[in-house]
Amino acid sequence: MKIVIDARFTRTDHHDGISRYGASLIAATAKIADVSMLVSDIRQLALLPDVPYTLISSPLSPLELFVARKINRLGADVVVCPMQTMGTWGRKYGLILTLHDLIYYEHPAPPGFLPAPVRLLWRLYHKAFWPQRLLLNRADTVATISRTTEALMAKYSLTRRPVRIIANAPQPAQVHRTPGDGADKTIIYMGSFMPYKNVETMVAGMSGLPGYTLHLLSRISPQRRAELEGLVPPGASVVFHNGVTDEEYDGLLRRATALVSLSRAEGYGLPLVEAMAVGTPVIASDIPIFREVGADAVLYVDPGSPEEFARAVARLQDDGHWQDMSRRSMARAAEFSWDESARQLVDAAHEVVANRRR
Repeated sequence: MKIVIDARFTRTDHHDGISRYGASLIAATAKIADVSMLVSDIRQLALLPDVPYTLISSPLSPLELFVARKINRLGADVVVCPMQTMGTWGRKYGLILTLHDLIYYEHPAPPGFLPAPVRLLWRLYHKAFWPQRLLLNRADTVATISRTTEALMAKYSLTRRPVRIIANAPQPAQVHRTPGDGADKTIIYMGSFMPYKNVETMVAGMSGLPGYTLHLLSRISPQRRAELEGLVPPGASVVFHNGVTDEEYDGLLRRATALVSLSRAEGYGLPLVEAMAVGTPVIASDIPIFREVGADAVLYVDPGSPEEFARAVARLQDDGHWQDMSRRSMARAAEFSWDESARQLVDAAHEVVANRRR
C-alpha cells in the first residue's frame, strides 16, 4: 500500500504545532509503510524527514481546487492531509483528512500570518458548521488527535465519515532531567499570543511570585508585546524571548520549575507533553483536553485566576512535591509515542482501502 502524506503545511523556518505534527507523523510512518510526501516549497525539506517527495502548488493557491489531478498521477492508495482543506475534485485515491480542534468556532480570530483574504474567509468559515461538514464529508475517513475533539465532532454532527484517532506525541528519545537536581525559579510558556491562549492571566499571576521569572518563548508582534508589557505587575520579572531555537527551548525546559499553559481552549497542548517527557512539571488550565493529555501528572488551575496559578507555582517550592510531579510527568508522557500514532494511521489507511474495494 502506497501512502502519500501532505507536508505542505510545514513551516520553512521553525515548526508550529501543525508543522511538527505532520513531520513527526511522516518520519514514524515511513518506518513501517511505503510513504512519500507533498511539499510546496523546497525550503520545507529542512524540517522534514528524508523520504521521497513531490513538489506541487501551495495549499493556499487557487490551484488547490484541482490538486487531485496532480496527485492522481502518483498512484497513491491513500493520501493523508494534516488539515481538512485539501482539494478533492476528481480524486481517484482514498483520502484521510484531519480536524485537530474546534477552537476557532469559539475564538474566531485567525492566525496573523495568513494573507488578508484568507483571514476574511477564515472568519466567515467559522460562523457556521456547514462549511466544515462539507469539507470533512469529502474524505473517506476523518482523523483527529484527541478524544476531546472526537466528542465535539459528534456533538455538532460534523461528519458522516468514520472518525479515527491519530494522536499527537512528544519527540522520541527525550533524555529525562534528574528530579533530584532541582530547578531554577523560572516558569516557561511556549505558544502563541492569540487571545484564547490567555497569557494575560499568567502575567498577572507573577505579582504573587517574587523571585520567579516568567519566560515567554514564542515570537510575538511588537503591538502584542506592548499590550502584555503594559500588564506586567510592578516588580515582576517577565522576559520576552521573541522566539528560541530548539536547543534553547530544551535548555530552558530542563531547568524550569514548571511549564505553564492557561489556554481557554486547545486542540491538544503539545508543549505540555514536551515538558512532561523531560520531567518538567506542568501547570495548566482545567479544561477537558488538558485533563485528557495530563491525567494526574498536571497541576490544574482556573484559567481566570492569577491567584490559583501563583499558588500552583508556590506548591512546587516543596522539593518532595516537585520531584513527585516530575516523575509523574515522565510516566504520563511515556504513554504517547509517534510509533503508536503511525500504527494508528496505517490501520486507518488499510480500513479506507478495504472500504473502497467493497
